[in-house]
Amino acid sequence: MKSTKLEIQNNKGYKLQAYFELPANQKPSYYAIFAHCFTCTSTLNAVKNISRALTNHGFAVVRFDFTGLGKSEGEFADSHFSANVSDLLAVNTYLEENYKAPSLLVGHSLGGAAVITAASKLENIKAVATIGAPATVNHVTKLFSHGLDDVQQKGDVTVNIGGRPFKINQEFVDDFSKTNLPEITKNLRKPLLIMHAPFDAIVGIENAEKLYQNAHHPKSFISLDGADHLLSNSRDSMYVGNMIGNWVERFFDSQENTMLDTEGEQLVAHLNLRDDNFTTSIQTKKHAFIADEPDSVGGDDFGPSPYDYLSAGLAACTVMTLKLYAERKKWDLQEVYAYITYSKKHSDDLMLNMDKPKRMDHLKKRLKFVGNLNEDQKNRLQEIASKCPVHKTLQSEVIIETERV
Repeated sequence: MKSTKLEIQNNKGYKLQAYFELPANQKPSYYAIFAHCFTCTSTLNAVKNISRALTNHGFAVVRFDFTGLGKSEGEFADSHFSANVSDLLAVNTYLEENYKAPSLLVGHSLGGAAVITAASKLENIKAVATIGAPATVNHVTKLFSHGLDDVQQKGDVTVNIGGRPFKINQEFVDDFSKTNLPEITKNLRKPLLIMHAPFDAIVGIENAEKLYQNAHHPKSFISLDGADHLLSNSRDSMYVGNMIGNWVERFFDSQENTMLDTEGEQLVAHLNLRDDNFTTSIQTKKHAFIADEPDSVGGDDFGPSPYDYLSAGLAACTVMTLKLYAERKKWDLQEVYAYITYSKKHSDDLMLNMDKPKRMDHLKKRLKFVGNLNEDQKNRLQEIASKCPVHKTLQSEVIIETERV
């Protein structure tokens, strides 16, 4: 999966750095915007994992840095709550003008409060999901309460937030009291998913309770049991992304899944040269996948290469054949790995005695067995690995008939 960098200008003229994530087939059904947590950036692992999980549900996702954070222009003091909401509106406008209006907003921590507020201003937003969001906007001032007296006395001051220095001023502080989030949540009247960790040490679980009480149905709550506030464990952030993707499908019109017609054959591949470089859609009667070429040969690397699929067919057939054999023999084979590498090698390097030495296709297969197996059993499994159907096909004379439709 590749990310495309974007530069989006907000209403103050600052350039916001953004990353545009697309589904594997590069053809999204829906668009979403992700708002990161207070003092975080769009490159936080949790942000990337959630965004990329959403692409598996057909979403194109824009994750961006708020004003004064990450690689976006501006000062942190300009990144007060109203500015965050304004940045979201700017990203929404950019998508609407250049791609398609987004229908989902996702926000983490204070970003969750920002997406609720932004959604109340945007008719095109059909659903909202929050992760570890506070019930009130001024909740975040607790993080720099140690510097509030200095702000009143000196104006611009540097405070420590999460172990990092940030400059703030009185306008920055005052802005967090201007938004009535409970009232906005009551009037939102859009599907809202609230996700929160029960033992969140930064934004307590009582915040989720208050948000849920203020919201009107349809509203949902998902407990992120065992997770921390920043979703430091990748397993937690991937879970969040997948749950949002599953939840939101109920509220969106289903998109027609355009299936390629195999025209009576087992498989069809389609490359639209007007829209794509090498990215090729492949369809069987029940499954769809993507092939591409790597960057090194001019491709976009959106999927495995044709030779990757050749190796994959050999690897998959090998491990499936070994499973069947071990089960028939009632051997304790618990797991099996097949590692495949395709290359071109010269017959001399392979020490083959040939009348006319030449370069040849070469597939290297390495096996790893997990289980209570003796040496004789492992040796026999190695022999059987060469008898899988795809292995035999690759070693036999193959006839390929080509005709035009």
